[in-house]
Amino acid sequence: MRKEYDFSEGKRGPILKSSGKTRVTMYLDNHVIEAFRAKGDSTGRGYQTLINEALGEHIARAAKPVDARTLRRILREELKKAG
Repeated sequence: MRKEYDFSEGKRGPILKSSGKTRVTMYLDNHVIEAFRAKGDSTGRGYQTLINEALGEHIARAAKPVDARTLRRILREELKKAG
């Protein structure tokens, strides 16, 4: 081993890039964790994976596509502003 190493070009952080996932620390209610752990035990899957999937499904449902009625209302408002 050397007595000294040159870290002048070094960068902070992980050596390898993340694979699209980020580690987070969060507080969840005990009953939520217990329910996901029980579901994970019964299905043979990890409870954190199940929580991630549930959050993803919620995001997908919350991002509803714009229906024709809403689109017409928006167009009328914009045409009124422009005209």
